[in-house]
Amino acid sequence: MAGRGTTLCLFDVDGTLTAARQKVTNDMAEFLQNLRKKVKVGVVGGSDFEKIKEQLGEDVAEKFDYVFSENGLVAYKDGQFLCKQSIHAYLGEDLLQDLINYCLGYIAKLKLPKKRGTFIEFRNGMLNVSPIGRNCTQEERIEFFELDKKEQFREKFVADLRKEFEGKGLTFSIGGQISFDVFPNGWDKTYCLGILEKEGFSKIYFFGDKTMPGGNDFEIYTDSRTIGHSVISPEDTKQICEELFFH
Repeated sequence: MAGRGTTLCLFDVDGTLTAARQKVTNDMAEFLQNLRKKVKVGVVGGSDFEKIKEQLGEDVAEKFDYVFSENGLVAYKDGQFLCKQSIHAYLGEDLLQDLINYCLGYIAKLKLPKKRGTFIEFRNGMLNVSPIGRNCTQEERIEFFELDKKEQFREKFVADLRKEFEGKGLTFSIGGQISFDVFPNGWDKTYCLGILEKEGFSKIYFFGDKTMPGGNDFEIYTDSRTIGHSVISPEDTKQICEELFFH
């Protein structure tokens, strides 16, 4: 087997190292430290760094060789902050404002049973756009979701944006019940691989549970730069790693 310095095991968090939104078990935490004696170990999650700390511990940056939060837009290496990317810095104010203004103009013309507040949420790595507004109640959320299935408000909105902003390098992704995300092409979990290319690994193993098309592990799982392993639970992750690195 290749030495520790040339091999990296990269793990998704939810459903791979922990149960969804739960804290890592002592058993898994101990196993990962043993694995670090064999290979370098990193995590890549869609959540922000604070949520990853909640699940994997306050000292997560010290316990892993690499920590990539928000798909790698915020990165740590060997316990130290490595780099940060933001949608604002990447797209520039002009394109960002064109996008925000267009979305607000579109929503202004949209007639819905109800409209609330926060139609655009500005996040580090994306814009989250909601025609009804994120301040809606749970009942209003469900009402919109059921109506959207019939009227396809979000689908039509996204189709319009794709046409309007064609060639601008943007991905529009519909998810959840009331909104869709807008982010630069390639800002899925494969984003962290661009950072890792400079690190000189001969092998990068990736472990994730949402590896089906449409799942947020799919792109990195199928990327030619990784050796992808699809898992169904933290126990499954541990078993595969034991077979790969401890036999």
